[in-house]
Amino acid sequence: MVSTREEMAGRLMIPLDYSDPAAARAMIEKLEGIPCYMKVGMQLFYAAGPDFVKELKARGYSVFLDVKMHDIPNTVRGGAESITRLGVDMFNVHASGGKAMMEAALEGAAKAVSQTPALQLPLIIAVTQLTSTSKEVMNSEIGIPGDVEATVVRYARLAAEAGLHGVVASPQESAAITAACGPQFRTVTPGIRPAGAALDDQSRVMTPGQAIRQGSHYLVVGRPITAAQDPRQAALNIIEEMIQA
Repeated sequence: MVSTREEMAGRLMIPLDYSDPAAARAMIEKLEGIPCYMKVGMQLFYAAGPDFVKELKARGYSVFLDVKMHDIPNTVRGGAESITRLGVDMFNVHASGGKAMMEAALEGAAKAVSQTPALQLPLIIAVTQLTSTSKEVMNSEIGIPGDVEATVVRYARLAAEAGLHGVVASPQESAAITAACGPQFRTVTPGIRPAGAALDDQSRVMTPGQAIRQGSHYLVVGRPITAAQDPRQAALNIIEEMIQA
C-alpha cells in the first residue's frame, strides 16, 4: 500500500533545468530516496538527449518530458510516437495547436504502445497559458482578449474533447478546470512558491498547500528546491505541506 507521504511525493515534480547532465545527476543524488517525478525540459533534453530519460527510468523515477510540442498534426503524431517509445510517464503539447493536433499526439502515442506491449500509454497534457503570462501580456502581446482564466478553461475543454488526460495551468485555475472538465482531468501546476520565496519570472503563483487545496494534481516546484541550500530538506518540507493540506 502506498503511504500518504509516498503519494504526495509522487505528485511533486522537480525540474532538472540544467544544460550539463552532470549537474542534473548531482541534483538527483541530493534527492535520492524521494519518489518524486523528474521533469526533463528542453534545456536538459537538448543537451543530454533521449538517453538521459532512459537513465532516469532505470533509476526508478517517473518522468515528465516537458518539450511542449506545437506543430502540424502529422509532425506531432510522429513526435509523440517517438517520445512514448522512451517510456516517459507524461509529456505535453500546446493546446493552442488545436484539437486535430492534440488528437494526433494521442494517436502517435497509442501507435507506439500498440507495437510495443511492454509500454504504457503516457499521460498527455496540454499547455494552456504559461504561468509567466499575465493578463496584459495575453491581451496586448499574444492577442487573446479577455481574462486568463477564461482562456485557460476554454483550452482545457478543448484538450478534454481531444481525449487528452489533463492540462498545464497555474494553480489559480485548477478549481475552474476541475469544474469544467471533471475531477479525473489532471492539472499540472507550475508557479508553486513556498511562502516568502522569490517569484522569479512567475506571475500567477500559489503556495504548495494552497495549490493542493485548489485541487492541483501535480505541483511543479523548481528553484525553491533546486536553488535551496539543502534541496533535499526543501523538497521534504514541501511534501509535508502538501500532506497537511
